[in-house]
Amino acid sequence: MSTEVHSRDDAARSGGERRVVANVIRGSIGNLIEWYDWYAYTAFSVYFAAAFFPKGDLTAQLLNTAGVFAIGFLMRPLGGWLLGRYADRFGRRAALTFSVTLMACGSLVIALTPSYNTIGLGAPLLLVFARLVQGISVGGEYSTSATYLSEVATAGKRGFYSSFQYVTLVAGQLTALGVQIVLLLVLSNEQMESWGWRIAFVIGAIGALVVMWLRRGMDETESYKKTKTSEGNQSRGTVKALLQHPKECLLVVGLTLGGTVAFYTYTTYLQKYMVATSGIDKGTVAWINFLALLVFLCLQPLAGALSDRIGRRWLLLAFGVCGSVLTVPIMTLLGSTQNPVAAFALMLGGLVIVTGYTSINAIVKAELFPTNIRALGVGLPYALTVAIFGGTSEYVALWLKQAGMEQVFFWYVSGCVLISLLVYLRMRETSKDSRLDR
Repeated sequence: MSTEVHSRDDAARSGGERRVVANVIRGSIGNLIEWYDWYAYTAFSVYFAAAFFPKGDLTAQLLNTAGVFAIGFLMRPLGGWLLGRYADRFGRRAALTFSVTLMACGSLVIALTPSYNTIGLGAPLLLVFARLVQGISVGGEYSTSATYLSEVATAGKRGFYSSFQYVTLVAGQLTALGVQIVLLLVLSNEQMESWGWRIAFVIGAIGALVVMWLRRGMDETESYKKTKTSEGNQSRGTVKALLQHPKECLLVVGLTLGGTVAFYTYTTYLQKYMVATSGIDKGTVAWINFLALLVFLCLQPLAGALSDRIGRRWLLLAFGVCGSVLTVPIMTLLGSTQNPVAAFALMLGGLVIVTGYTSINAIVKAELFPTNIRALGVGLPYALTVAIFGGTSEYVALWLKQAGMEQVFFWYVSGCVLISLLVYLRMRETSKDSRLDR
C-alpha cells in the first residue's frame, strides 16, 4: 500500500513538473517573439536609418533612430501600468495574449511604411507611432511574463525557471541578429539598405500572430485564481493598492537602475560602438554580438539555479561590485581594439558581469509583492526606471560621442551600477521571505 501511495505521489509530482515546463515553454516562446520584434529595431537601424530620415552623416542618422528607440521606452511605463493592471484583474494569460497582439501591429507598420523620400515627414511619424505601440506592448510583456513565470514555477526552482525570461529575451535578440546575418549573406549592402531590412519586421509580425494563438492555450496561474476567488476586483491591480508598498516600489527602482543601464550598454549600444569607435566592420560586429549573446543566454539558467542554492542577493552583489569597478576599463579597451577576438572577449566579460542582475531580476521583484498587485508592482516601477535610464542609454552615449566626450558615458554606466550596489548592500534576501509562498 505504501509503495502504491509513493508511486502515485511521484507520478503526481512528475506530472505537475511537466505541466510547469509546458507552461514555461509556452510563455517563453511568446516572450522570445516579443523581444525579437523589439530588438529587430536596433539590429537593423544601421540599415534603415537613411530610409526614415533625411540624408546626413551616419552618426546623425543613428542619433535620430536612437531617439525614436528612446521614445518607445517612454511608453513602457504606460504599458506596465495598463497591462499590469489588466493582468492583476483579468489574468496573466489574457494580458500576455494582448501584449503580443500589439507587438504584431507595431512590426507590421514598420515593415510597410514607405521611405522618407516617398512620403517625407510621414515616414518618421509612422516609425514613432509603431514604436509607441511596441513600447506599450513590451512594457506589459515584461511585468506579466515575469509574474507568470514566477507564479507557475516550482518552489525551490523559481530562480531557475524565472531566468528563462532573460533566456528568451536574449534569444529574441539573437534571433534578430541571426536574421541579420542570414540577410547579409544573401543580400548586398545596397539591397539591405533599400528593402532587405523590411524582411525582419515581416517575420516578426507573422511570428507574433502565431504566438497570439499559442498563448490562448496556456494555463492560468494558481496564485491568480486563488486571489480572484478570495478578493474582489477593487483591490486588484490598482495604483492605490500598489502605493501601500512604497518601500518595495523604491527597491525595484534601485534594483533596476544599474542593471538596465549596463544591460542596454552591452547588448544594444555595443554594436554601434564597435562600428563607429572601434572601427570593426558591420558583418564582423554582427558575429561578435551573436556569439557573445549566445554564451550570455546559456549563463542565465545556470545563474538562476545558483540563486536557488545561495540566494539572490549574492549574485546582485557580484554584479554591483564588478560592474562598478570594471565597466570603464572594458569600454576603454574595447574602443581601442580592432581585433575581433579581443572585442568578443571584452563584450563577453561585460555580459558575464551583467548576468548577476539579468538572471534573477524577475524573481526578486515578483517575490516583493502580493498576488493582487504583483504584475503591476513588478511592471510599473521597473518600466519607469527603464524608460528614464535604460531607454536613453544609447542616446546619451551617441550624444556624448558627437560632443567629443565619449569617455564620460563609461563613467555614467559605472556610477549607475554603483548606486544599485548600495541598494543591494541594504536589501533583504527575498528568497527567504518570498511573497510567492504566502
